[in-house]
Amino acid sequence: MEEVRHWNAAVNDISVHVAEQGSVDGPAVLLLHGFPELWLSWRHQMRALAARGFRAIAPDLRGYGDSDAPTDPAAYSVFHIVGDIVALLNHLGLPKVFVVGHDWGALVAWHLSLFRPDMVRALVTLGVPYFPRGPNPTTESFAALGDGFYIAQFQEPGRAERAFGRYDVATVLKKFYAMEIDELVAPPGVEIIDFLEAPSSPLPWLTDEQLAQYAEKFHKSGFTGPLNYYRMLDTNWRLTAPWNGAKITVPAKFILADKDVGLQSFGIEHYVKSGGLKSNVPDLEVAIIEGHHFLQQEQPERVNSEIFSFLDKFITTVEESA
Repeated sequence: MEEVRHWNAAVNDISVHVAEQGSVDGPAVLLLHGFPELWLSWRHQMRALAARGFRAIAPDLRGYGDSDAPTDPAAYSVFHIVGDIVALLNHLGLPKVFVVGHDWGALVAWHLSLFRPDMVRALVTLGVPYFPRGPNPTTESFAALGDGFYIAQFQEPGRAERAFGRYDVATVLKKFYAMEIDELVAPPGVEIIDFLEAPSSPLPWLTDEQLAQYAEKFHKSGFTGPLNYYRMLDTNWRLTAPWNGAKITVPAKFILADKDVGLQSFGIEHYVKSGGLKSNVPDLEVAIIEGHHFLQQEQPERVNSEIFSFLDKFITTVEESA
């Protein structure tokens, strides 16, 4: 098996770190991580994709890991993030790729498919479905959840960073990785990071050594970049007005964990099962499997199987057109 290759590319006025594995001549699969993760979150998928002849490409999104992390929240709009991906694909000379995204990476993948469907052969997302642009700014939609809601606490620059700073970086990450609750809402007067618990034993799907790998990178880059994604939610709502009512037209598969965060509080389960998601993504498959939020690491073999069962439908077409 080929080793993971690491390199940086100057794209969209920043340096983006990329990890890749597999033959450069294989069908390319772009893997987009979420919060608070890194390219490393796709280690199981990269290995499996490479073994099947694919080229797995997993960048650290801007603000994360060994990619540049601008401090200005305005540098983290959805146009900036998708712009990084488009520039990266152009840098690689890849006009069209498969895309797999989890959490924030799923949101980026959905918007890449919305803005540039010509660049997406097919799409797989985990955890976060495509929600069409609502009638009100995003934070107003969550206002009923109160100040204890994690997105509300993430809005004020510096607030979450100060709260996170009461713990070592590995503990902060473990608190998020171990969460098994539906609502990320802290009690009144409590910061979300204080509300979340970090188990004393290693997580079943993450060794202490792997956790240390994550912690080393977040210790270097900090959390401001990742938190700035949340601080641009209302700006994104305003910027995406031209796509109001637009549907995702690329072939897509949505993988949902049956114990993921927000199934009830965000209405995700009802939205998916009622056909709401299908109405906004007409060419859609849905798979609901056992697990929690960080599904591609917790249930890698099942997730890999779901990815391959979908991508394999397009391989003959890809090979014939190559």
